[in-house]
Amino acid sequence: MADNARAKKLADLIREVVAQKLQRGIKDPRLGTHVTITDTRVTGDLREATVFYTVYGDDEERASAAAGLESAKGVLRSAVGAAAGTKFTPTLAFVADALPENAKTIEDLLDKARASDAKVREVSSGAAYAGEADPYRKPGEDDEGAAAE
Repeated sequence: MADNARAKKLADLIREVVAQKLQRGIKDPRLGTHVTITDTRVTGDLREATVFYTVYGDDEERASAAAGLESAKGVLRSAVGAAAGTKFTPTLAFVADALPENAKTIEDLLDKARASDAKVREVSSGAAYAGEADPYRKPGEDDEGAAAE
């Protein structure tokens, strides 16, 4: 079992090697400049690596990029093995990162909250306080009210 520092170091190396190889070494047209490696995680035994990626484009481009990454998996693993110099090169699994979808969902929720705040601000713009302007009792007021009774 490897320590977490070694797994983190190997994950960083895998991310860099895969990104460079996709940018310069792979000639597959499905893997154009619109594929971005966002994160890499390696298991504790350094046998398996999960590479997270995003694709700029529509669903068709995402599907073709996934197929391209799957077909280039062997070449990428060989490049990682040459760069890492470890006894066993981890197997690579490519997973589409849900970051863009999550960011869009959060942005939509923030837009709804802004619209709701604007509506509340508009309704309350001409509103007045329900009670007096100064609702707090001051010392001596209770004595005056009790004396009047």
